[in-house]
Amino acid sequence: MNFDYSDDQKFLKNEARKFLEARCTSAAVRKVLNDDDVSFDADLWKGVGEQGWLGAAIPEEFGGLGLGHVELCAIAEEMGRVVAPIPFASTVYFLAEAVLLAGDDAQKADLLPKIAGGEIIGCFATSEGPGVVNAGNLVCKVEGGKLTGVKIPVTDGDIADVAVVLANEGGKAGLFLVDLKGAGVSRETLKSLDPTRGVGRLTFSGAAATRLGGAGEGFALMEQVFDRAAVLLAFEQTGGADKCLEMAKDYAMGRYAFGRVIAGYQAIKHKLADMYVKNQVARSNAYYGAWALNTNAPELAVAASAARIAASEAYWFGSKENIQTHGGMGFTWEVDCHLYYRRSRQLGLVAGAPKVWKERLVTQLERRNAA
Repeated sequence: MNFDYSDDQKFLKNEARKFLEARCTSAAVRKVLNDDDVSFDADLWKGVGEQGWLGAAIPEEFGGLGLGHVELCAIAEEMGRVVAPIPFASTVYFLAEAVLLAGDDAQKADLLPKIAGGEIIGCFATSEGPGVVNAGNLVCKVEGGKLTGVKIPVTDGDIADVAVVLANEGGKAGLFLVDLKGAGVSRETLKSLDPTRGVGRLTFSGAAATRLGGAGEGFALMEQVFDRAAVLLAFEQTGGADKCLEMAKDYAMGRYAFGRVIAGYQAIKHKLADMYVKNQVARSNAYYGAWALNTNAPELAVAASAARIAASEAYWFGSKENIQTHGGMGFTWEVDCHLYYRRSRQLGLVAGAPKVWKERLVTQLERRNAA
């Protein structure tokens, strides 16, 4: 079994890198970071839509490219390398995957072409505050097709057009599609560590809600969407972690101290070596996850958890060691290290922190051993 990209997938990946490095520069990311009135890079979002990447895994009958999830993983990795300030993950990893997984024919025909064409931005609203949402603390509810309650924090909830919301209906959890521009919806932009990926509070007061999937299937569907998103997020994190290693190595090779490049000192060598090892572990697990996702293998839940844990650790570690390798310069606003540090924290919390995924991995392994 060959856990690597095919030649065509490598070509797609290389073309994506060229496009993103040209269109998503550090200056473009900082523009979103520094301007409170700019929530995302609209020009980059339009360009990504024109490339067809928003519909990479969406079937051709719904306006997508119909390539598959491995190709989407390759694109996600390149997104991570440039810390792209666009709602790609929320729209593609979560909304599109939820509709593909649980949507009926009418919902797919309505939403998937709009996602592929970049006409709408999506978000996935499950959290209602600190802690893991479960049947005992789920407050948002749907009665008579109307949604009430609050979701916080919601990644890209401040700019999204459509939300997939986890809510209680008749004592059972379900997933519901909500038009965020419709009546009964208000939202507030929240401050976060990484302003290049907005976070919002969504308040629903009798908003129209349409069920996605069967009644009472909310938690089961949420976990399936999270598994799919976890693999894609792992590739984005791996791309960011690899970029951190490249930045640290390049700086160490060009920075002199006491007459020699700092890359020659053992302490720096060990930092770079540790970053490399963690990145390779993350990539191995991400490739396994990509295979499981693309083939819808029974191992997906285990593979997704492992990929999520390894990638979160690699990116978090790499972003810190990148700053340390840069020394005093690494802590300054002018150096780009903090862009990756911020994004590593942001991605590490989307769809649950590593602690949640570790518990999920143990649970999945126990179930598999008991079967």
